[in-house]
Amino acid sequence: MSHDSTSPGGRRLWLRLTAAFGALVASAIAGISQAEMHEVRAGAPSDLAVTIYRAPERGSGSIDLDQLQGFALITETRSVQLPPGESRVRFEDVADGIEPASALVTGLPGVLVEKDREGALLSPATLVAASVGKQVELWRTTRRGGPLERLPGTLIADDEGVVFQSAQGIEALRCSGLPETVSFTGRTSLDAHPTLSVLVRTAKASMGLVTLSYLARGFDWAANYSATVAADGRTMELGAWVTLANGNGTSFPQAQTQVIAGRVNREQAVEAPTDAGGPLLVACWPRGSTSDSPQLLVMAVAHQLGALQKYADFMMPVMPAPAALQEVAVTGARRVIEEQLGDLKLYRVPERTTVASRESKQVRLLDRSHVPFSIVYRADIIRGTEDFAPAERLLRTRNTTANHLGLPLPSGQIAVFGFNHGERLFEHEAGFEDLAIGEEIEIIAGEAADVQYRVVGEETTLDSRTVRSIPLLPGWQLRTLEGQLGELERADITNARAAPIEVELRLQLEAGEEVVRADHALHMQHGKPTFSVTIPARSTATVRYQTRSST
Repeated sequence: MSHDSTSPGGRRLWLRLTAAFGALVASAIAGISQAEMHEVRAGAPSDLAVTIYRAPERGSGSIDLDQLQGFALITETRSVQLPPGESRVRFEDVADGIEPASALVTGLPGVLVEKDREGALLSPATLVAASVGKQVELWRTTRRGGPLERLPGTLIADDEGVVFQSAQGIEALRCSGLPETVSFTGRTSLDAHPTLSVLVRTAKASMGLVTLSYLARGFDWAANYSATVAADGRTMELGAWVTLANGNGTSFPQAQTQVIAGRVNREQAVEAPTDAGGPLLVACWPRGSTSDSPQLLVMAVAHQLGALQKYADFMMPVMPAPAALQEVAVTGARRVIEEQLGDLKLYRVPERTTVASRESKQVRLLDRSHVPFSIVYRADIIRGTEDFAPAERLLRTRNTTANHLGLPLPSGQIAVFGFNHGERLFEHEAGFEDLAIGEEIEIIAGEAADVQYRVVGEETTLDSRTVRSIPLLPGWQLRTLEGQLGELERADITNARAAPIEVELRLQLEAGEEVVRADHALHMQHGKPTFSVTIPARSTATVRYQTRSST
């Protein structure tokens, strides 16, 4: 019996056959695609490079491994062997702070289809959460050392405690009073290591080296300086270390390491969350009197991210240790090499070093001796400081080769040491700002108890002779100042030292306020109007000035 394909019945039959054939072909293709999907694990990195960018808002404070706001560019070389067809290539042990959108894979044959980062890592808490609703075994030791009881059942809840259902009923883990645990069977989709996977299609089998580059959070670096004033009080030794910090759970052994100084304009990326699992809490009312206090049983948690955490009955906050007391690893004596990178500065560690998980490490930045300096005392003049206060002691030099320096100095902390009866003693620690070649260096060496200052208002009415003795500054005329003048103020500075000193009085003025009258020369320093005064030994100097407000 034949059918004419042009007739209505024939067309319907043709369409049904075509749809059936199409479905059969699609099913076959899907089966082939499924059969050709391969799981491929990339080899361990054979070469590593880590470039650490400083946290832009950290300033010069110390580094806290739990609060690292910098980032790093990680570059890895790995071997990959691909079969023909579609493969999911897994790059294990990437940084857990990886930003998947930044990942770039080069040298991979075929067509790259997608990138993915597994966000849940294997831990006691995540394992329990992933097993809710699934079959497990409760292992329990009976009283008096009896045989091990294996009770099959289902985990039905893990919120604030593990709840188990079996043929004997519903009970909470560790509430029977007997030693017990849960055995998990079957394969879990959780990864024990942070993993980035890519889906790639290849026409034929191939093997080669690929390069994986990506940005990762949880890194930082800082410079730590020490200035030791020589016994002559005129020169100092200046040394510095670069501290590298990795807050991730992944180590990068024998990596080519460099750090970048300068502010990088970088938009905050969307963070892909990593579920590292929290504490697995098991709380039960004890089998005692109802007047007893409830006990909290806390199961120890092994953190795959390398964080050293201890859970006890009382959760005590862990405060970061001061920079000088933090445990650090110190690498070889060779110094970091400075290079230019556009408007930024790159400091390269000359030898390969391991940027270890949850560790800070120091490498030497510089060693300079016989750096000349001058001592200056500075007081920030604030209206109403009527009680005497100590001035700051500064060690001032210039970042030039003539002063045995002449290299870019990144910001950080600087500790000042001095000698007393031949013994080296700590004197002060302060922040240290980024300094270019040729810039002036000011190192704060602490307060000077023997140099004191105060600011008071002149209460007496001044006669014309007194007014003329405090001249107007250039550009001002008395007739233009009526109704806008501030009170005449006086700064007293005492020098109890046995030698003359140089003192700088830096005025802290309000917005729209200017100095119009002064009995000492005035100049601008670091954007502040400043008086420079030489005070003889065991003497007092006085500076008078008057301001005008334009608001």
